[in-house]
Amino acid sequence: MTGLIGKKLGHSRIFDEKGNSVPVTVVQAGPCYVSEIRTQQKHGYDSLQLGFAEKRQKKINKAEAGHFAKANVPVLQHVREFRDFENFAGFKLGDAIKADIFKVGDLVKAIGTSKGKGFQGVVKRHHFGGGPVTHGESDRTRAPGSMGGSSYPSRVWKGMRMAGRMGGERVTVRNLRVVKVDAENNILMLRGSIPGANNSIVIISK
Repeated sequence: MTGLIGKKLGHSRIFDEKGNSVPVTVVQAGPCYVSEIRTQQKHGYDSLQLGFAEKRQKKINKAEAGHFAKANVPVLQHVREFRDFENFAGFKLGDAIKADIFKVGDLVKAIGTSKGKGFQGVVKRHHFGGGPVTHGESDRTRAPGSMGGSSYPSRVWKGMRMAGRMGGERVTVRNLRVVKVDAENNILMLRGSIPGANNSIVIISK
């Protein structure tokens, strides 16, 4: 798996060679710095620890400062591990990995945190159709209806779709195609939408 930490910048569109409008999500992917290399012999598995987005020195403790100083990288705000990185042996501490590891036409997956919607009813949360407005039920149009049997099972089953907190969850979207790569500015354009609000952190990986 090859991946980067990035920031979702927003949605736009581009036109292909046939003049078709292609909806895209613009992501600033990198540069990410190798802050630690984990090996099978020492840690029990192989991975690269990548950091993204610099932050002020005063915002970290001594342990974090020592960790980044050892890797000879700037103080980084977001750190993630990527296992089974392609050409794993070719990386060393402090290397910068940029958006050019992706090519136009690559299929990638995007992992992000969906927008938090707070407490929502069943119509918005689970797309219920609502009840009728006739026969004295004018106030039940967005109600969930019956949640369980009266004689059997005489209780509400676990997992019943009901009102509750919506969003704010880790979401993975697969098979997004890379339609444009701006290597100079570390910008990726992915066909379709990815989870999260603008300026939220996402992980893009092959």
